[in-house]
Amino acid sequence: MALFLASASPRRRELLALITPHFSVCTVPIEEEKFTADSPAQLARVLATEKCRAAAVLHPQDYVIGADTVVDCDGSVLGKPRDFEDAVRMLRLLSDREHLVDTGVCIIGPQGILQDVQTTRVRFAPVPEQQLQAYAATGEPYDKAGGYGIQGWAARFITGIDGCYYNVMGFPVRRVYEMLCRLGWTPEK
Repeated sequence: MALFLASASPRRRELLALITPHFSVCTVPIEEEKFTADSPAQLARVLATEKCRAAAVLHPQDYVIGADTVVDCDGSVLGKPRDFEDAVRMLRLLSDREHLVDTGVCIIGPQGILQDVQTTRVRFAPVPEQQLQAYAATGEPYDKAGGYGIQGWAARFITGIDGCYYNVMGFPVRRVYEMLCRLGWTPEK
């Protein structure tokens, strides 16, 4: 049985490779805007599940992993910024405060389906406006929930995290590995 990642994210591919190099990518577009949930964490779970289900239809005998990450700033969802102004707006909201990063994970395999949400608390230092704008101008924020990448230049803004570092990158490695094993998946040698 093969393993498929239902995500085009280069970071998720990189992080899944920490579990196994033996996987393929299968993305099926979904209209994320049409989905709602009672909380940002539940929205991440719903989106991960929808992505996973869409890809699993194409690979019914295999394992499929779907994931989606949102940033929760006081109950408001921060997705990927639309443009420079939106990136700066998000970064201003995060400056000098804590926020939550929620990654929903769904895995469908021959033995069933598992869903989960991993949450990590992230603290930002106070960041001067000029630095926020300079960071937004790098282009790094535009394909990342909340408009920043912990593994990139935004690392300068982060004073600490409580939880899984990889979750903030969009793929909680240990949690995904545990879920795969619970569904009977075994790594290839």
